[in-house]
Amino acid sequence: MLRLVVLISGGGSNLRALLEAAQSPEFPARVVAVGADRQADGLGHAEEFGISSFVVPFTSYPSREEWGDELLAQLREWQPDVVILSGLMRLLPHQVVEAYSPAIVNTHPAYLPEFPGAHAVRDAIAAGASETGASVIVVDDGVDTGPILHQRRVPVLPDDTEATLHERIKPVERALLIQTVLDIADGTIDLEEYSA
Repeated sequence: MLRLVVLISGGGSNLRALLEAAQSPEFPARVVAVGADRQADGLGHAEEFGISSFVVPFTSYPSREEWGDELLAQLREWQPDVVILSGLMRLLPHQVVEAYSPAIVNTHPAYLPEFPGAHAVRDAIAAGASETGASVIVVDDGVDTGPILHQRRVPVLPDDTEATLHERIKPVERALLIQTVLDIADGTIDLEEYSA
């Protein structure tokens, strides 16, 4: 049974999908804790499902590295097999990546390497793209530059706004994340192959 810690910054819709999937006795992973870099709405999902949570407020630390030290200390308490970034809107400091990669995966609302960064959906619309997508990657020290584990295309419709396009990408992201967890659990994906 894989032990997962999920890190969020916002509403946690991917987290909720994972928690719902993990309710099945056959699902080969359990979320043991949910962490956030602020008081995020998505922490309510953890509470609803009886999952422990922690907050390491980014603004409470004088540097990114010191924030990373505390985040790493919290993660180590939960001994995760895989750390999942699900809407965590911060780059992980090097010491966290070094400690857990390649067992850190991130969902991203674009078909990487297209449209990396925090504004992927907005960037796709601004570029006039006819399609974008969703990806799940291994986290490295770059911005959405890690190896791609799963991805799927999503068309951009002529009347799409950033909000409508993002709403159509989210279910694809959720499905890819759950498939990635299943594939890691059954050995279809061997994360050690992605060790630096």
